[in-house]
Amino acid sequence: MEAMTNRAIAGVDIGGTKTAVTLALDPPRTVSRAEFATDPQRGPEHAIASIIGHLRRAVALAREQAAGFAAIGISCGGPLDSARGIIQRPPNLSTWDEVPIVDWLAAEFGVPCFLQNDANAGALAEFRYGAGRGTRDMVFLTMGTGLGAGLIVNGELLCGATDAAGEIGHLRLTRSGPVGYGKAGSVEGWASGGGMAQVARIVAQAALRRGETTLLCPEGALPEFISAREVAAAASHGDRVAKRVVRKVGDKLGDTLAILVDLLNPERIVIGGLALRFGDAILAPARRRMLREALPPSARACSVVPAGLGEEIGDVAALCVAMDGLARSSSAVAGGEPGLSRNA
Repeated sequence: MEAMTNRAIAGVDIGGTKTAVTLALDPPRTVSRAEFATDPQRGPEHAIASIIGHLRRAVALAREQAAGFAAIGISCGGPLDSARGIIQRPPNLSTWDEVPIVDWLAAEFGVPCFLQNDANAGALAEFRYGAGRGTRDMVFLTMGTGLGAGLIVNGELLCGATDAAGEIGHLRLTRSGPVGYGKAGSVEGWASGGGMAQVARIVAQAALRRGETTLLCPEGALPEFISAREVAAAASHGDRVAKRVVRKVGDKLGDTLAILVDLLNPERIVIGGLALRFGDAILAPARRRMLREALPPSARACSVVPAGLGEEIGDVAALCVAMDGLARSSSAVAGGEPGLSRNA
């Protein structure tokens, strides 16, 4: 896509805790950013009103800089219907039931508006500006509280027949085990922030029975909840039990990577969330397991790296949703291929 000079785009990154609205003339650099609490318990109307208010101010700023307003991109956790532009009650937005956000914003501002789930949006961002630059076949793993994947295949975002491509977290790795996606032994149960919390309790409980001490149980008793952040802190202080938790999650992540490698044969797998917090402590065992379990030529051809955009990924992802939507719309009008461009 050509540079966005004199064509402003806006990004809306909607999360269960906070929502951010950004404006860019030359993505990924932004000229304005506003953030506010989503407050999902108050329903979608409250947050939508704030989004519209911040977008109006962004449009006014674009006009001050003699820039036309071209599009709005929205990144949000699923489930959602990107084709119809509807948010369909994500777990962290339980009051957002069948919210036609694309229609509402398009009617308000008179520009194209596009919606993608956060894993797909993150894949677009890392592919264009982050650790996936230079590839044609890439997988992005969110690996946050939950786990999902955005798939770039031959330079294009793969969405699937029902907009659910990349839901690797739902796949069952073991007959039993930590629960994710409502399924015991699932990828999300083993290899996500929420999964690590469950693995930590299992490993810590076994350690206490053997008479081991651990920073995860500071009073010698198993706490109700052990967060991934607490595991990271304990592991950084050399706690053997915490390190065991990290290796266990890393191994299960490696099993997941091997499946992705055998199925999709990507050049690169980019991982956000826990990969940024734990680094090689979790990625090294994951890479070893992937190399052992996947087809050797495919595994050797695939690099596994942490996400490159860090804390900026949500903002950049929403902007990339707008850019990708415009590119696809232009290609459809021209009768060409809808592939992504990596040249902003």
